[in-house]
Amino acid sequence: FSKLRQNRIRRIAFLLHRQHNTLSSSPFFSPVLHGAESACRREGIALSFIALGPAESIADQLKLHQPDALLCAGFFEPEMLAALRSSGKPLVLVDMRLPGYSSINSDHQLGGYLATRHLIECGRKRIALLCGPLSHHSILQRARGFHQALFEAKMLVDPELQICLQEYGSGEQAVQLAVAHLLALDKPADALFCYNDSTALTAMHYCQGSGLKVPHDMAIVGFDDISAASKANPPLSTIRIDKEALGRAGIELLIATPPDVQEQTQPVQLILRESSHDD
Repeated sequence: FSKLRQNRIRRIAFLLHRQHNTLSSSPFFSPVLHGAESACRREGIALSFIALGPAESIADQLKLHQPDALLCAGFFEPEMLAALRSSGKPLVLVDMRLPGYSSINSDHQLGGYLATRHLIECGRKRIALLCGPLSHHSILQRARGFHQALFEAKMLVDPELQICLQEYGSGEQAVQLAVAHLLALDKPADALFCYNDSTALTAMHYCQGSGLKVPHDMAIVGFDDISAASKANPPLSTIRIDKEALGRAGIELLIATPPDVQEQTQPVQLILRESSHDD
């Protein structure tokens, strides 16, 4: 019994990549952290937060915080994960998947599918995808769901309507340039599926600034259901992820620490609001 007590996890580090430690990412990752925190409080575990960049010494950070286990949220380069794993501490990925690692993810592919199928059912013919880097598991899966819905509806995938925002730079300006491109096509887009809500809200403002009516001229669906989505004008249709549940489940999986790799998938839900369909 005393040996078990000694092995008990007392301190967990919540790791976030520096690229996610931004204002635009915080509406997603803050609730994940909040969920992890509540699970730790319930279990009497201390939780510390570490933002890591690829150039930083992982060993120094682990020495400083002295965690017994690691919860990695969002995208990390495989090299960084390998360095974290070499510490020998239990490790779980949240909103990221890599073979050989235990992970908790939302059903991103189903979410992308539901969002796109909804736009098809609304009668939209030129549905565009605005996405981020496909090296991120969640973004790739959302894009797969988009393609799956078009394929099922026997709609051709027009490469001009699929935009990786990185080609246009970064931040809000990249979204504005991408939407401007979609509106300038011979056959412009009449719907947007955006890989997250921040992108969708920026795209919506740009469309409105260009004189388009949302949803009449352009139907828009986002992903994540951040708090700003329901407050937008018009309110944004989106795919709801229970972000706090992701954080809680990550901690629960760490505490259970079975030796085998586990991959868990959390459900998602299509939330219909006025940005995608006229009542």
